[in-house]
Amino acid sequence: MTDTSKPAFPDRLSVDPRSKFYVAEIFEHEVGILLNGKERLGVEEYCISEGWITVPAGKTLDRKGMPMMIKVKGVVEPFYR
Repeated sequence: MTDTSKPAFPDRLSVDPRSKFYVAEIFEHEVGILLNGKERLGVEEYCISEGWITVPAGKTLDRKGMPMMIKVKGVVEPFYR
């Protein structure tokens, strides 16, 4: 059953409002990400066609004070909770 009141997921999406891949309408709803069939928490960005997500690498920060990210590859499936 699909809910037509929720926007479709783009191929690439970021939670960072400064990113060109940020879509505010999607974050009005609770979003989850499945990677290889398992739910992943803390996902910062994903790309469905290239098959990757980025997640923070522990508590490590870059020189601008932002979390260091690692890219994890696999089958990406976004969904609304």
